[in-house]
Amino acid sequence: MNQTERQQYLTTEFFKRFGQLPTLFSRAPGRVDLMGSHTDYNHGYVMTMAIDRDAWIAARPRTDRQISIASLNMDGSSTFLLDDITHDNAVPWTNYVRGVADVLQIAGHNLSGFDGLIHSTIPFGSGLSSSAALEVATATLFKLFNNLGIDSVGLALLCQRAENQFVGVNCGILDQYSSALGQTGRALLLDCRNLTTETVALPKNFQVVICDTRAKRALVRSEYGKRRAQCEEGVRRLAKFYPGVTALRDVSPAQFDEHEADLPETVAKRCRFIIQENQRVLDLANALSNNDLSALKSLTADSYLGARDLYQIGCPEMEAMMKAMNSAPSTIGARQAGAGFGGSMVSLIDTYSLKPFTRHVQKEYTAATGIEPKVYPVNSVAGAGPVVPV
Repeated sequence: MNQTERQQYLTTEFFKRFGQLPTLFSRAPGRVDLMGSHTDYNHGYVMTMAIDRDAWIAARPRTDRQISIASLNMDGSSTFLLDDITHDNAVPWTNYVRGVADVLQIAGHNLSGFDGLIHSTIPFGSGLSSSAALEVATATLFKLFNNLGIDSVGLALLCQRAENQFVGVNCGILDQYSSALGQTGRALLLDCRNLTTETVALPKNFQVVICDTRAKRALVRSEYGKRRAQCEEGVRRLAKFYPGVTALRDVSPAQFDEHEADLPETVAKRCRFIIQENQRVLDLANALSNNDLSALKSLTADSYLGARDLYQIGCPEMEAMMKAMNSAPSTIGARQAGAGFGGSMVSLIDTYSLKPFTRHVQKEYTAATGIEPKVYPVNSVAGAGPVVPV
């Protein structure tokens, strides 16, 4: 549905639930990383792009301090008071809304209640940051209703804090930053330490395509924590030789080569991937700027092999999807997206080959796995804000 149809749909459903019409719509996009798996929490670099799949919240302010939130995509609804924010184990997706409210108030912002209805076009569990989009859309709604003086970077940091401290996922800044600060027609070269970006134009006749494996990602949360802890152990050990090292971003390839043998084997693998992946992000920026298709192909291939063999975040479905993508017509590059262990992958293709590419990937992947994938193009969009009526 187009934007007008979507607004009408949410307005109708909002009235059914709350007996009144919404007065404001907030939106926040999902994201796909073109390069930079797991580099964000290592203070490194990521090439990211906010995409035209997003979370909307239709809302109406209340005169009390109650939040009533429901969703057109997810089961259940929840009501809570801003003066008594606790976890909801029965409807866990609402903890993203609760967490944002909690951290905003802890930061000293005065909030009022609202009735809200969510609609998202980001597939859940696909690695495209559906949870971060919900957080950022919620924070944007609070900002608009309460005239909060928070800039986009500050908003992203608060949403990350909500996920870290309230939801309990020790994520980096990538997802929330991308959702809050995306730019139309551009990818962002994000420096995760300094929270600064350079915009990178995508080449003409260049299409980003999401290839969702639809593989169950049961391991992603527990293994994510393990990978982060292994990187931190590597930093502690390498800092004994290089006192200025506080994150893997600080370690040069030559320094790592000098002391790789001083690390446990598994820790060394994790560190090598991150150090190499950081450099690949910078190399990708140059390749995109120069329309160097050969470099794009080799960089994305090396990223996937490193993710599979060194960081070990692969699964059979991802391997099958890589084969399907790389054997498709006019594939420029292909790699993993998100945290791994299934979910979405990303291809860079010639715009004019979208239909044959889609048919090929769907056929080959289904034949190999018995799973019908979701394959669709995405475009870069602006970060979070109000939905402007059309």
